Amino acid sequence: MFGLGIGIVLGLAARALMAIGPGWESSIRWFNREALEPFGQVFLRMLFFVVVPLVFSSLALGVVQLRRLDRLGPLAGRTFAMFGLNMAVGVGLGLLMMNVLSPGTRIEPETRDQLLGQYSGAIETIATRAAEQESLSFRKLVEMFMPRNLVKSVVEFQLLPLILFALLVGAAGTRLAEEHREGMAAVLQVVMEVMTEIVHYALKLAPYGVAALVGSVVIVAGAEVLRPLLWFVVGVTGVLALHLFGSMSLFLKLFSRRSPRVFFRAVRSVLITAFSTSSSSATLPTSIQVSQEVLKVSPSTAGFVLPLGATMNMSGTALYEGCVVLFVAQVYGVELSIGSQLTLLVLAVLSAVAVAGIPGASLPVLVGLLASFNLPAEGIALILGFDRLLDMGRTAVNVGADLVTACVVDERMGDGGERSDSESAV
Repeated sequence: MFGLGIGIVLGLAARALMAIGPGWESSIRWFNREALEPFGQVFLRMLFFVVVPLVFSSLALGVVQLRRLDRLGPLAGRTFAMFGLNMAVGVGLGLLMMNVLSPGTRIEPETRDQLLGQYSGAIETIATRAAEQESLSFRKLVEMFMPRNLVKSVVEFQLLPLILFALLVGAAGTRLAEEHREGMAAVLQVVMEVMTEIVHYALKLAPYGVAALVGSVVIVAGAEVLRPLLWFVVGVTGVLALHLFGSMSLFLKLFSRRSPRVFFRAVRSVLITAFSTSSSSATLPTSIQVSQEVLKVSPSTAGFVLPLGATMNMSGTALYEGCVVLFVAQVYGVELSIGSQLTLLVLAVLSAVAVAGIPGASLPVLVGLLASFNLPAEGIALILGFDRLLDMGRTAVNVGADLVTACVVDERMGDGGERSDSESAV
């Protein structure tokens, strides 16, 4: 948190220098490009290093530790039910905020045209990426989860095939003889422990890496991109915070015996990592470590829920997508009926599942959503200037929802019944 504050101050100071003396701008941008941003990437990529082996070992181990495949159904059912609830509530809150504040009606046509011209090049790139994405179908689902070349998909950081393969390996492991199953579990446990130790190394860099990443974002984005869109930024930020600290606290109260106050204190490091990296995938190693070491979630539940959540439970992203579509509709004077907004809620939830857990991955999906409601694709330019800033907030919500889901599912599976009272209180 100290690093986060230093990064913001550093970025604002740099922006002030650029405003006072135009001659400073090229030097500061060079320093940001050649020193500050690469240093932040050292921290970020150390986390990315362990994602693939950690996802595979934790998921496979989580299934093996169930010992019986008949326990996989209830675990998966509760997990996906919480995922759907997280995302549906998030989108609903976002649409409610947009209807109350109507920030799109506050944008002048001149401001809209200026933003469209400013980001015309970026729009073409995003539109091209969106056009390359096929619409959701059974054939597309098979390609997403079962590509011809598993290694190639892993190299390209597509985690869905890796997740399915890990589940299959774990399911096969439950059918092995006792001594072989125990040996397999021991090997996977060692891999997890080694990866977790590397996470500890990365977290020693966290205060400095977070400062560099956040400072770099502030230097590049600045505050001026927020002024014409202040109502939208404030509204989305507020509803993200409400969903994270309000909805998630309610879920903990209703579905578990955990104290929301103690929970959020325990996961501070995870939320800060998510906020600074803007990546659910990069935060996954920290999530697994904290869930097991601090929250005392059972390894089988954490190993199953958190890797799936980092890929599929995009609660903050779904909320943001719904807000952006309604915002663009308001800017262009297109009224979406209650029925259309309910359709938007469903589509935002479904499309968020397909978003990769890396910065900026939701932009091509947003273009597709805009097209679904006959809204101009170039409307994406209205949010490009501050997308990275809000990406940080929605990633924290994504990761927070994963941890809440892990805690709730763990209690519902009965894995926490033998813990001490002090551990249950956490």
